[in-house]
Amino acid sequence: MPDRQLDEKKFTELVLYVADKCESDPRFGTTKLNKILYFADFTAYVDFGQSITGAKYKKRPYGPLATPMVPIQKELEMQGDLKLKDASWYGYPQKKPVSLRPANLSLFSGPEIALVDRIIDSLKGLDASQVTYLSHQDWGWKLAAEGEVIPIETAFIEEIETVEPAD
Repeated sequence: MPDRQLDEKKFTELVLYVADKCESDPRFGTTKLNKILYFADFTAYVDFGQSITGAKYKKRPYGPLATPMVPIQKELEMQGDLKLKDASWYGYPQKKPVSLRPANLSLFSGPEIALVDRIIDSLKGLDASQVTYLSHQDWGWKLAAEGEVIPIETAFIEEIETVEPAD
């Protein structure tokens, strides 16, 4: 497994960027934030040969969770850069991350931001349970044990459809 080094600044700024881009999405909450970051990092690994943030993701019941998420989220709240707003979606409680300052995009390449935007757009109409379901379809999540880091190389595993030969 390649040794990924977390770029804490990029991770922090990406959290703020995604929160800002998704502010008007009534389905956006912490679960969806986590899945956007996961899909962006794993897709970047396939497309660019490395993840955007270097974060590691652990298998959790509701899908992959970036290991630095909780401490960085708390730090952002303490600094007044992020607020977790209580909301609900069809009666389900939701914690909606709200960016209180613009993200520093100078840390990212154009292709990295374009990829993140593509992921956000692809998940736009989905709620937390739907993005969780999608993350549970990834081979990395399927193969990892609960609480284990999902190997980023599993981003290359694709479902192979078998076709029975005709008689």
